[in-house]
Amino acid sequence: MQKISNDMNVETQQKQTFQNATDAIKHNINIINFSRRNLNSITIIKKDGTKEKYNIEKVIQAIRKSATRMLVDFSDQEIKDICSFVNKSVLEMNKDSVEIAQMHNIVESALSKLRPEVAESYRNYRNYKTDFVHMLDKVYQESQRIMYIGDKENANADSTLVSTKRSLIFNELNKELYKKFFLTVEDKQAIKEGYIYIHDMSARRDTMNCCLFDVASVLKDGFEMGNIWYNEPKSLDVAFDVIGDIVMAAASQQYGGFTVPEVDKILAPYAEKTYQRQYDRYICMGLSFDKAREEAQKDVQNDFEQGFQGWEYKFNTVASSRGDYPFITVTTGLGENEFEKMATLACLKTRQYGQGKKDCKKPVLFPKIVFLYDEELHGEGKPLEDLFHAGIECSKKTMYPDWLSLSGEGYVASMYKKYKRVVSPMGCRAFLSPWFERGGIKPQDENDKPVFVGRFNIGAISLHLPMIYAKAKQESKDFYEVLDYYMNLIRKIHIRTYEYLGEMRASVNPLAYCEGGFLGGHLNHNDKIKPLLKSATASFGITALNELQQIHNGKSLVEDGSFAIEVMEYINKKVLEFKEEDGWLYALYGTPAENLCGLQVKQFRKKYGIVGNVSDKPYVSNSFHCHVSEQISPIQKQDIEGRFWDLMNGGKIQYVKYPISYNTKAVETLVRRAMDKGFYEGVNLSLSYCDDCGHQELNMDVCPKCGSKNLTKIDRMNGYLAYSRVKGDSRLADHKMEEIKDRISM
Repeated sequence: MQKISNDMNVETQQKQTFQNATDAIKHNINIINFSRRNLNSITIIKKDGTKEKYNIEKVIQAIRKSATRMLVDFSDQEIKDICSFVNKSVLEMNKDSVEIAQMHNIVESALSKLRPEVAESYRNYRNYKTDFVHMLDKVYQESQRIMYIGDKENANADSTLVSTKRSLIFNELNKELYKKFFLTVEDKQAIKEGYIYIHDMSARRDTMNCCLFDVASVLKDGFEMGNIWYNEPKSLDVAFDVIGDIVMAAASQQYGGFTVPEVDKILAPYAEKTYQRQYDRYICMGLSFDKAREEAQKDVQNDFEQGFQGWEYKFNTVASSRGDYPFITVTTGLGENEFEKMATLACLKTRQYGQGKKDCKKPVLFPKIVFLYDEELHGEGKPLEDLFHAGIECSKKTMYPDWLSLSGEGYVASMYKKYKRVVSPMGCRAFLSPWFERGGIKPQDENDKPVFVGRFNIGAISLHLPMIYAKAKQESKDFYEVLDYYMNLIRKIHIRTYEYLGEMRASVNPLAYCEGGFLGGHLNHNDKIKPLLKSATASFGITALNELQQIHNGKSLVEDGSFAIEVMEYINKKVLEFKEEDGWLYALYGTPAENLCGLQVKQFRKKYGIVGNVSDKPYVSNSFHCHVSEQISPIQKQDIEGRFWDLMNGGKIQYVKYPISYNTKAVETLVRRAMDKGFYEGVNLSLSYCDDCGHQELNMDVCPKCGSKNLTKIDRMNGYLAYSRVKGDSRLADHKMEEIKDRISM
């Protein structure tokens, strides 16, 4: 009996199972029929608000792409199962229209049940597209601002020009791509809030920063540029033309300052060739030896003056592919032979004379001129004292040359006195750390010598010290603990930058990497540039040191400065530790904040409000400089800022305002004092020129001669000069104009 009962139960279960299966088939048939009748009537609403008919084929395309990214190949059955789930889910919503975001959620749910890894790929792609929508929207908004309002972030870029607008718009896109694909979440949070600032984000993924370009190496025996072979010049006038072409081409392949070191010594051999050719010609014409020499020298002198004038025209009117005028610097003054001296004097004379209409001449901005001062050559009664006086005459009229001491105290002078090697500045203030010919970071032996020409920097990232201090206080943390966190963030970014740039091919900058412009730069076009990066520096920048002292104890650098010195000594120690551990040439850099000095105030206020003498003005102080409004003398400013001089060997300049109305003796006295102290010194005036009548004087806003406001004004931006007004209109950002207005000691 028990067996019969069990058999009946089994039969009943089988009937029930069969009935369930039949019902399920009927249900599925009903769904299929229902879907056939209704899916075609459903509308999908896309992100931009447009509508289109529901189409399961688009789902199939999307999931296949996501699967491919994960190296998964869906079977036909898997595709059918996913489509069935999606169709059913859409129908069960019982809506005539479905938002695209809802469709994405349905598809993601279907994939999660089948292949979670593909669901993750699909989700990431959705976020990726959303991110790009936001990014492009931001770029579009910036492009509209640039097109119709302009941009004053870079004083060297004329944003009224179409070519510059295009470049600026591209830079906005490149900056967003850099943030998206290169930075970590931690990095982005730090720069968004303002604790660190990554300079030149629009270019950092593509190339290197400032450099000391080895023009002499490129010229020697000829070179290739743009698939055209250039023979080495046989005369001075051709040398000027060819060097101008090299500089413009190479400077366009980088960002930051481009320096031609010791230009007098580069040009002298070509002057000698011109002299010899002209001398021989005059002898053949029957002139006496003395007369032939005199006429040949005049020809060389004329070629020097014409050549430097040509450079001034080219470097101030021809924008680079970046849309700005390349920041070109030349250093000069050490050459002792006849043609080296002639080169320096012609360079200074051309700048002092100015360019423009006959009665409206004014100095240009580029190239920046740096005078290399050696007390044994340029001191009183020394063989090149006349070059020093020519430089002073030029500085008091044009603010250039800036002056670099090679015989005072400190790092730059020590390299010159020990090795006779010049550490020329790159751009406005950056200096390279030593790299030895055989030993690299450290000398192999006592005979090993450092090399500087042909080297470069890969970029700077600055610490916003008052922000970091405020964060530590707000969170009851030790200041140095918080500082360490942000220094390590910068360190990691630098390491990734070295690794990333190392994968670039030499063809990205042939003059530098293939034709000898950079140290070791004789690579094949397809070679990676990684071997050349070992001698490149990476900078840890600092800003607003004065405001750091203020937020610490309410005193300025003039009143105190002890905490600021303590912090700089700590940062120096950490940078040296990083350098030893990582094997990269890190350097500490006093940041010349141009647009940044206004941005940092906004960032501080947003997070910590308005704090007296810290964020109550529209700008913060640059690097280690005293506040521009301090009522101190030039000598006091030199002494106060001198305390920080040896703490920032990766980048620094000292300048004071000369309220002396072209007083030659005062300029000379202050420059010699700065040279004794080992400074890199800038003469700071406020040059004003009337574009209507040609009248010029210091710091005028209305021409006293003709009453015109149509003025051009040149002010020191930071370590370099810029137009603060052009034909009456401001060329600088509002916060920078406010800083210029407040200047007393700077």
